[in-house]
Amino acid sequence: MKKFLTLTLLATLAIGAQAQETEQKPDNKPVFTTIKENPITSIKDQNRSGTCWDYSTLSFFEAEILKATGKTYDLCESFVANKTYMERAIQVVRFHGDCQFSQGGSAEDVLATLKAHGICPENAMPFPGSLYGDSLNNFNEFFSLLEPYVNSVAKSSAKKLSNQWKVGLQGILDAYLGKCPENFTYEGKNYTPKTFMQSLGLNLDDYVSITSYTHHPFYTGFAVEVQDNWRFPLSYNLPLDEMMRVIDNAVAQGYTIAWGGDVSEEGFTRNGLAYAIDTKATESLAGSDMAKWLKMTAAKKKNLIDSLGCTVPEIVPTQELRQERFDNWELTDDHGMLIYGTAKDQNGREYYMVKNSWGETGDYKGTWYMTKAFIAANTMDFLVNKNAIPKDIRKKLGF
Repeated sequence: MKKFLTLTLLATLAIGAQAQETEQKPDNKPVFTTIKENPITSIKDQNRSGTCWDYSTLSFFEAEILKATGKTYDLCESFVANKTYMERAIQVVRFHGDCQFSQGGSAEDVLATLKAHGICPENAMPFPGSLYGDSLNNFNEFFSLLEPYVNSVAKSSAKKLSNQWKVGLQGILDAYLGKCPENFTYEGKNYTPKTFMQSLGLNLDDYVSITSYTHHPFYTGFAVEVQDNWRFPLSYNLPLDEMMRVIDNAVAQGYTIAWGGDVSEEGFTRNGLAYAIDTKATESLAGSDMAKWLKMTAAKKKNLIDSLGCTVPEIVPTQELRQERFDNWELTDDHGMLIYGTAKDQNGREYYMVKNSWGETGDYKGTWYMTKAFIAANTMDFLVNKNAIPKDIRKKLGF
């Protein structure tokens, strides 16, 4: 009996050890090795506001200042939003409402604000959400007032508008975002927004937008046809491989990239990863007894993707595929982020390290690891320092 109990105990321990080994066995979660990581400022949280364009692009300029001067700044998103929404409203009214007024925007909105109005530090205006009793931005009430106000003016049957609509709109903007300061003190010195901008050590003429499509000639500039590109700035059009070379060269030379693109794809996860999933190959890995990919529920797709992890099959992005997806509305412009580094996983697959503006969320506390295939497939356009562009490409672009 004693021998039997001893053998039973040993067997139990062996099973327990085997179970523990099974539980601890590495799954398909990626293990990253950093290749290049450029300095960035802290992760911020846009919360319930459509201001990714604002947060990502100011984060880009903060990184540019950090690279140029070694100084860390926290620039004010509310200042940019206040100026941008007024200017966008003016355009909507000029078009009699035949263009969109919304929370969204582009990197150009930030650049245009810095050029025309300057900027202030975060603490020169009320903290986001604080004016209406919240701890972060919440634009639900704000835009439920702002959008109909702008649209009612734009669609007015009046033969002549007074300028008072701007006074009323400015009142709404100031009530929810805070009034933009005319002057302020920063580190013991007095500034206006324009003199503060001048003190940051940036040349705002150094920044250009890059894209890659075939419905316009390469090496020329065109305004990318998306609604939030309402200022109609020109983006330089490059072949796909050269667009990706710009990103790689920029990161390698210590620059960051203000990226705008599509994160509505199934391969963009909420836990900090993004893959350009090859759905046909992924479907075949599910087995013949599973529903076809396009008929699978979102939950089943997520479970399958999560189980495959960093072994999930990816498409090979092509120029033709990008154009097809843009023309049929699959490739959309729905988020702005900051590319600041590169990494690889245990299988050698390469990723960009991308700063988000959703707070320290996901498995990597606010950073997303997005494969190079995902970025190639889903980039709408991006803002970059022209000095980060390879010399041969600069020559083709004429600068």
